[in-house]
Formats: sequence, structure tokens, C-alpha cells
Amino acid sequence: MTNVVDTLIVGAGISGLSLAHALQKEAKTGSPLKILVAESQGRVGGNITTATAEGFLWEEGPNSFSPTPELMKLAVDVGLKQKLIFADRKLPRYVYWQNKLQPVPMTPQAMVKSGLLSFPGKLRALFGALGFVAPAMGDRLSQQGGEETVSEFFRRHLGTEVMQRLVEPFVSGVYAGDPQQLSAAAAFGRVTKMADLGGGLVAGALLGARKKPPLGKGLKTVADPNVPKTKPGELGSFKGGLKALPEAIAANLADRLKLNWHLTRLDRTERETYIAVFSTPDGQQEVEARTVVLTTPAYITAELLQPLQPSVSSVLQAFTYPTVACVVLAYPVSDVKQKLVGFGNLIPRGQGIRTLGTIWTSSLFADRAPAGWQTLSSYIGGATDSGIANLDAAQIVQEVHRDLSRILLKPGAAQPKVLAVNVWKRAIPQYNLGHFDRLQQIENGLKSLPGLYLCSNYLGGVALGDCVSRGFERAQFVREYLNDRSEF
Repeated sequence: MTNVVDTLIVGAGISGLSLAHALQKEAKTGSPLKILVAESQGRVGGNITTATAEGFLWEEGPNSFSPTPELMKLAVDVGLKQKLIFADRKLPRYVYWQNKLQPVPMTPQAMVKSGLLSFPGKLRALFGALGFVAPAMGDRLSQQGGEETVSEFFRRHLGTEVMQRLVEPFVSGVYAGDPQQLSAAAAFGRVTKMADLGGGLVAGALLGARKKPPLGKGLKTVADPNVPKTKPGELGSFKGGLKALPEAIAANLADRLKLNWHLTRLDRTERETYIAVFSTPDGQQEVEARTVVLTTPAYITAELLQPLQPSVSSVLQAFTYPTVACVVLAYPVSDVKQKLVGFGNLIPRGQGIRTLGTIWTSSLFADRAPAGWQTLSSYIGGATDSGIANLDAAQIVQEVHRDLSRILLKPGAAQPKVLAVNVWKRAIPQYNLGHFDRLQQIENGLKSLPGLYLCSNYLGGVALGDCVSRGFERAQFVREYLNDRSEF
């Protein structure tokens, strides 16, 4: 029993690393914990994939982060304060609609002047926002257990135009999802809660502002004078790219982190511990742990839990992950129609464009491309375009180049410099109808496996800030569990 680790964390993506950091930090002020982080790949970071070549720097997974208090505190804790960089929050976002890039209206005044919505569409959105909304009803809703899809919710509240021209491209950009399948409450929880609170979105927002809860434990980081202050709408990264964060956390973990350790089996012992069997470069290794946190995707977690909890495994198998390709292309600035000033553009379906959206990478952050070059990171595929999985890299590049030629490039633009084509076969978990029921079934099933926790983006919130917050939260659960069994 002397060789038992307190906590085994499976997976060194940002969720697992955040959790490990939180446990390690707590150990400095309390009783030390014996932690082990095991990662199947030869690197840390999970979906965070930063690459460099020929003076270019780009991301093939997440491109940036919203500076949440927890994420900012984590970055400062691991010594990255001086490497934080932020894009100008005033940079516009665009939607490509009817052969034209239209700026996304970010204020009521901009909405009035916007050419993205027709006058009737603006009136419909205004009346809906003020609460003139029909109740959710109908046979389809009954069949869905009273749960609305993203499409149904926003059409009912703000009208078809807002749904098609603003919400749908946003869904494509964040979830690569199908708005006719995604649960509104799961994917847009804050918005649906506002509607429930006030009857309309405006009233709900006003009431919500009056009823703000007291600052939680995680939000105490806002008051830390060592953490740089940020403004709403800013997007952040690091000099050297997003990989700086997982690599800095990993450096602090030192020998508590094992790479190329692939978990093949997980068993529970009569002593209420867990035995984890790994395939490693040094042969099979076994680890006994008092607590285990699985930060792996739902489909991998399902395989690991099949012998221990078949019902939870079955629920996890219901999560879908569509294929998405990240295509990073570079063009001479002279081939671009005009100077690109903005975050990028999204494309609603039905515009004859297959690409979901493009981030104007070298416009967003400085020093991401050599002088005279423009880097564009495009995403294609998703839940509404499963056929992308059948194309090879060259075909995917041609699809994206054709789309960019219509939207951003001058006629006759040369073929691009291809920096990367990363096809994520299982990219982003979909929060489809029934999401909360699935989470409840998972929670109920795990009651038979005390000391085992799940911590991954299929649970709720796919952004980097969500992953960090969830890691911190799970760390607290683990610590409380271990404290309750300190006599072990």
C-alpha cells in the first residue's frame, strides 16, 4: 500500500493538466498528494496543436482563448504572465452572406444599421427580444421531452433571419454542429436561462444582472493584483502559441507526468482502490490509485468503463464527434482582395460555400507570418458535412482554396502555401438533444465507483476556459474525497 498514488489522472490535455496543477498547488499549503499524470501521446496539450515553419506560427486545434479568471490565474501561476498576448477586442467579426462580408452587429445601434438582416428581420428580432414570443409547444416538442433544439429556440425568440444568418454560423464555428440537433439549453445555457427568467431575452438579461450570485471560489482570482486585467471580447494567446500553457504546466509536474503511457485496463480492488494497467515504452506498467480522473474523450472513456460500469459506458457511446479538418493556408498579401482587419469570417449554410469559417490568423496576433504573407486558418466538415471525412488532404485544400477565392482572394490568385491539413476524425463533442439526461445517467452510474471522476469537454463547455474551470472544480472534489478517507 505504500506505493499507492493518491490521484491518477489519465490524459494530459488542458483539462487533466489544470486538474493536476490545482492538486499540486493545494499540496503546497496542505498535506502533499502523490499525483501521476499519464498521457498516451508523446506530447502534452491534447487538441492544442501549435506548429511553426518558415517563419509562420499557427494552431491546428483551438486558436485562442477567452481570458476567464481561472485560465488567467493558471497562466500567471506557471510563469507565463509576460508571454500573454491579446487581440484587439474592437476587431470586427464577419459573416459571409449573399456574396458579401457583413460585419456582425455587436451593439443595438449596429444592429439597426446592419445590412445582414432585412428591416422585417430586425423588427422580428426586436419584438422577440422584448418578450413577444409564442410559447414552446407542438407534437415535435413533446416527442423531444419538452426540449428545444438551437434552431427551434432562436427561431421562436428572434426569428428565422437571426437564426440563419447569426446563430447558425456561430454554431458552426464553436461546435461544428447541426442547430437542428443541438440542445438549446445545453449549447446556449445562459441565453435560455435569460429567456426563462424574464419571458424575453432583454427582460431576462436585466433581471439576471440584478440577481447576480456572490463571487464563487474560482472568481476570486479577479481580485489577484498579479493577474493582468482584461476586457470583455478580448481573445488571448501566448508568444509562441497556445502550446506554451500545457508545456509550462508539464514542466512544473516534472516526473509526475508520463508520456506514451496508454491505459489498457482499469480495475477496482477490494481495498476500494483502482489498478490501472498501461502499455509503455518500457513494457507493461501497473499503477494503484486511491482516486482516478479520466479526462479522455467519451468514446475512449466508454471502452475503459465497459468492464466496470456497462450502463455508463453505453451512455458515453451516445456522444457524437463529427469530423472537422483544420486547413492552414498562406497567401501573398498581394493576392488578398483587401487588407484583412478583423477576427475572421463565418459562413451560414446555403451560400454555396463548403467551408464553415476562416480565422484571419496573421491579422489577429502579431508575428504569426513573415512580412508580405497572410495566414488563413479555415475549418471544414462538421455535423452537417460528414462527407469531408472521405476526402484526402489535397482535395480538402482545393475545397478551401475555392471557397477563399470567392470570399477573400483576388481573381487568379495563385495556389497557396499549404502549412497544415489536420483532419480531426472525432473533433468536438455534440451537445445534442438529451444531453442533460445523459449527464444525469452518468452521474448516477458513477455512484457505484467512488473515487472515479470524469473531466472532459463532453460534459459541458468546449472552450479552453471551460476546461480549466472544470479541472479546478474536479480537483476540489478529489481533495474532499481524499480528505474524507484520510485514515486510509
